[in-house]
This record gives sequence, C-alpha cells and structure tokens, in this order.
Amino acid sequence: MAPIKRIGIITSGGDCGGLNAVIKGVSREAYAMGIETVVIPNGYAGLYNLINLDKVVFLNAERVSKIEASLAGSEAGHSRVKISKIKDPNKYERIKDGLKKFNIDALVISGGDDTGSVVVDLSGKGIPCVHVPKTMDLDLQSYSVGGDSAINRIAIFTRDLKTTGLSHNRVVVVEVFGRYSGHTALRGGIGAEADCILIPEIPVDFDVVYDHLKTTYMGRVKRSDVKAGTYIIVVAEGITKAGGEMLYDESAGVDAFGHKKLAGSGKFVRQELEKRLKKDPEITQFMKDTGMYAPGVYEVPEVREVVPGHLVRCGDSSAYDVNFGYKTGAAAVCMLLEGKTGNTVVNVDGQKIYYQATSELIKRRGVDVREISLYESLGFCFGRKTEKFNCILEEVKGPVSRHL
Repeated sequence: MAPIKRIGIITSGGDCGGLNAVIKGVSREAYAMGIETVVIPNGYAGLYNLINLDKVVFLNAERVSKIEASLAGSEAGHSRVKISKIKDPNKYERIKDGLKKFNIDALVISGGDDTGSVVVDLSGKGIPCVHVPKTMDLDLQSYSVGGDSAINRIAIFTRDLKTTGLSHNRVVVVEVFGRYSGHTALRGGIGAEADCILIPEIPVDFDVVYDHLKTTYMGRVKRSDVKAGTYIIVVAEGITKAGGEMLYDESAGVDAFGHKKLAGSGKFVRQELEKRLKKDPEITQFMKDTGMYAPGVYEVPEVREVVPGHLVRCGDSSAYDVNFGYKTGAAAVCMLLEGKTGNTVVNVDGQKIYYQATSELIKRRGVDVREISLYESLGFCFGRKTEKFNCILEEVKGPVSRHL
C-alpha cells in the first residue's frame, strides 16, 4: 500500500451522537502524524459526486477547533446511498477519479451495517477504507458510537412523559427507533423505569401486557390519595407480533438499502390495549370507584402513543460517545497506516487497538433474551409470561471491558 498523505472522512447513514468526536479524532491523530484530512460531504452521495466538486474542506487545526464534539449529528453530513445500486456502470472508476482529483489516498468511514456493507464493497474495488462503527441501534457486533446518546435521550423523554401521564391518568406508549433490534428500547426503557418494554426479539402476547397494565395501573390509582396513576410502555419500532411476523408499514415502501420501513408500532400497541380496555367490565367499575367515570364521555383510561422520532438521535452527545468517538477515530488512522483496510475499529484498551473484519462486524446482533428474565424478576413486563432467572456465577480474573 502506498504511503498515506491525505485521508478523506465520510459519515453515512443516520445521524447520532458522537460522530463529531470521530471526525475530530481522525483529523487530530492524522495531524499529529503529518497527514492531511479532508471532509467528503454528504456521505456516499458526496463520494460519488466528488469528481464534480471544485474544492474540499481541509480539516486543519483552525477548522477542527470549530467542530463541537459534544453536539450530535455530523459536520460531514449524511446520505443513505448504496453505491452498488447507483445506475452508472462506471461508478467505481468515477469514485476513484474523484479521489485522485483531490489526492485522497484512503478513507475513514463511520456508519452502521448498511454503511459497513459499502465499506466492504469499496475495499473489494481497491479503495482503502477503515470503518468506525456508528449506529444508535447498537445492532453491530461491537459497541457503536451513538448508542449511549440515544439511550439517554429515550430515558429522559420517557421519564418526562410520566408527568403528563400522571396529570391525566393516561397510559402512555412511547415508540422509539432501533430497527430490527431492541437494544435502545430495552436500555432506554429500563433507564426510565418504564413499566413495560416491547422489543423485536420477543413476540408480544397482548393479553400478558394487558394483565400487567391492569394490575399495575389500577393499583397505583387506588393507592393514590388523589387517585392519580400512569402506566408507561416503551416499544421498539420493529415490534414482533405473536405469530412471529414483524409489523411493517407496507405503504411506506423500502429504503435505499432495500429494507422495509418500520413505523406504527406505537399506534398498533395503543389499539390493542384500547380494545381490551373497552371490553373489560372491571375497568368500568374501576372508573366508577375512582370517580373518573363519565357516561358516554370518559368510560375507560385514555391511551396515547408518542413518537419522539429523530429527537432521540439529535441534540447533545453523551460523554461516553464523545470518548468512544475520539479514540476510535484516532485508532482508524493507526489502522490505515498499518494497512488494515476493510476492517472496523472495535475498541481501544490501553495501547491495544481491537478490530474485526467489517464483513463480520456488520452482522446483526440482537438483544440476548436470556438477560430479560432478570428484569422480569424486578417487575418489568416484556409482553410474555415471566420466566425464572437462573443465576450462573463465573469468576473473572483481571479487568473486564464490556459495552452495552
């Protein structure tokens, strides 16, 4: 591999916390080694159109100092573009010509599984790339920048919604991002002390959810001296129904990478609960006993779904993601200089940089459902019959580094 004198930085896929720290980590480590860095704007769309740009932005010391690592989003911009799907038979040569035009020798690319699949593609076409894992979904084999920030925001929003729930005695359903994995719903829901958490890895039995809701909610209202109570559900956007099929928004089509778009899980949960509330004669009596019943107007507790959407991935980055972004960005430069292209930075521990082939790292990792029974023993509902947590003890010798 030829000596690297200039690195192009790309962020791709969805925005999230920690990405600006990745950019600063790459540029500052490269600067310390006498290597220039430039921004390739707008993700893979920008890479494809690099040949048409008049200039690129150099990340010199002054420009880098203007980037705020604690802000979410990316100074380099994003797009959801799969290079192999671009209808141009000369697309790879066009990309190489764009890189030559600006004397860019290698790329550091930060993104999730879809972004990583393009890293594998580009590496196979002779374009040197190193991948920094980024996705708030946390569904890669390693920790990915953005996950901790999203979990914290989900927890904060969900906790805040309890005040509304208590004021109106409502059942509140919060639908959160996460695609086909339940990591963000699980960790954010636990962090908010939600009552029920529904994730794709566990098919939902709504009769179980309803029984838990009824017992918990009615008990709270009855015990309250002002007859106030709420019940909070956090549901992943990729909910799995009892039959094992995932809930898709068929009208929304597919995204640029061919994935069916997920939406409507909060609405679906609300409708399932409303049907059961309206049919249950015990609810009518409960409403009367607690002074809430108004014939024809207010006969059952109100269920509302809330979709914070992109609010969970914007705003501020968590301190953890800033730390992780800085060190993995810097590590990516070291990997390029060692010729470890086509790989993903996994972690930096001491002076060791851990990495994995990008083709392996982007394989989907779901929630380990064996852990769920522990939370069930603590009173959380997951839409299934509670299972016993079996304690298996294992002594660890030496320090342990484990991510979410």
